[in-house]
Amino acid sequence: MTVALADHLIVLPILLPLLAGAAMLLLDERRLAAKRAISLATVAGVLVNNLALLLHNIAAGFAGAPATRAYLAGDWPAAIGIVMVADWLSVMMLLLTAVLALCALIYATARWDGAGPRFHSLFMFQLMGINGAFLTGDLFNLFVFFEVLLAASFGLMLHGSGVLRVRAGLHYVAISIAGSLLFLIGTALIYSVTGTLNMAELALQLPATTGSDLPLLQSGIAVLGLAFLLKAGMWPLGFWLPATYSAAAPPVAALFAILSKVGVYAILRIYLLLFGGNLGWSANFGEEWLLYGGLATIAFGITGVLAARSLTRVAGYNLIVSSGTLLAAIGAGGGVDLGSILYYLVSSTLGLAAFYLLIELVERRRTQADVHPVSEPVFDDEYTGGLPQQDESEIGVAIPATIAILGGGFIFCALILAGLPPLSGFIGKFAIIDGLLRLSGPVAGTTWVLVALIVASGMATLIATTRAGIDLLWEPSDQPQPVLHLVEAAPVGILLTICLGLMVFAGPVMRYMDRTSQSLGDRQGYVEAVLAAPAGRGGALGAQTRGAAAQPGEQAPPR
Repeated sequence: MTVALADHLIVLPILLPLLAGAAMLLLDERRLAAKRAISLATVAGVLVNNLALLLHNIAAGFAGAPATRAYLAGDWPAAIGIVMVADWLSVMMLLLTAVLALCALIYATARWDGAGPRFHSLFMFQLMGINGAFLTGDLFNLFVFFEVLLAASFGLMLHGSGVLRVRAGLHYVAISIAGSLLFLIGTALIYSVTGTLNMAELALQLPATTGSDLPLLQSGIAVLGLAFLLKAGMWPLGFWLPATYSAAAPPVAALFAILSKVGVYAILRIYLLLFGGNLGWSANFGEEWLLYGGLATIAFGITGVLAARSLTRVAGYNLIVSSGTLLAAIGAGGGVDLGSILYYLVSSTLGLAAFYLLIELVERRRTQADVHPVSEPVFDDEYTGGLPQQDESEIGVAIPATIAILGGGFIFCALILAGLPPLSGFIGKFAIIDGLLRLSGPVAGTTWVLVALIVASGMATLIATTRAGIDLLWEPSDQPQPVLHLVEAAPVGILLTICLGLMVFAGPVMRYMDRTSQSLGDRQGYVEAVLAAPAGRGGALGAQTRGAAAQPGEQAPPR
């Protein structure tokens, strides 16, 4: 792989879904098979591309070369242009997103992609927005990609129609618009003081800001933090999350499992880059808010898990617990190894995505499909917006061991989410607790509260899933044995197999996470990689345009 090729691979996770989604808008809804083929090929291509980026980083690490690389769109300088940054953390999140997207898409082809219009285009735009949020190197483009993924998630949230989805969708739209407004206000305040939104430049300018500008800058950072915490699901800002995700279609909810981690990623990236280390007033700015907010979030999630009477609500509150654990661990200080936090992030996200997909298969034994045709056509005179009717020959043959397969997968998910040994959920939680017990100083007493809440969250999850498993799987029922399609079982199996791989290969995976945490602590390396990125990292046309528009001694035009 040449250097130039590796650099251009950085932008493909954004371009491929964008082009595929736009192309499928031109196709009629009756050409569902063609849309499925395009979507699957695109997501598979993104997965291979992201895997190549990760292998390139690993190879660079073995060679002792810097792994952080910047892609300058159009060859414009990072300070005034659009810059995409691929480092250990962003590449890991890209690969995690691609795995979730592929599994959710395969599951959707069983029937859910035909339950509403433009599913595949919305899915591609959602993937584009998530990938862009992980890659961007400045706050303004982070806002843009947030808006892209939110706009697509609105459509996906309503996919399949139904009163519950419409009600939850309206709440989700209102909350997301409020979050976007906070994001925009925060970035505006920061720009008014610093004159830049590039993260690398902000890392240099923030510690030097003093005087009358400092309160305005801190206000902007606080408002921006609220927007990120809203997306991450911190209590009380995340009250909307369980109900919203429980109303979404199963493949949509599985993909949504990564959305809260976008907020956590933004906090992790900006917090460590701008406020890590000993840099004057910006050192560990707002750390206590993450710690105590995370504690409250875990407590809220535990209460919700025990009170929930549906598996989708149990999954939603487990997502709250996961976010709270990550935020509290980040806010606990440098004593907690970031590698263990990242390991838990990956494990919990995979486990929750598998759980969302499995819930429908488990509940199929007792309930009918919750998506009903609407009374009026949605977009033409033949489409009803409900699930497509299938002939008897298309339904498939019931697998005799269906209950055993679903029960095994259900137990696997429950153990991962509860953090019981020996699976990956236990390894992640144990590593975090081990780091917490090593802490000293003012937060040492609070860490015991965090350890107790982490243990209690596992017990609450075990109680809730055991109760639901007895009711749905192991209690005798007169209902016929549920039908299990291969395209429905395979995605769940893939996600759980990856979780099993995280356990078996915990050593190599944890070494990658440790290397990622080291790169997050290397502020100088990130700044140099972005601001000192050589020409030739963008398109040739952009390079020619820049050369013609900004000659030496001239000021380049604003973005």
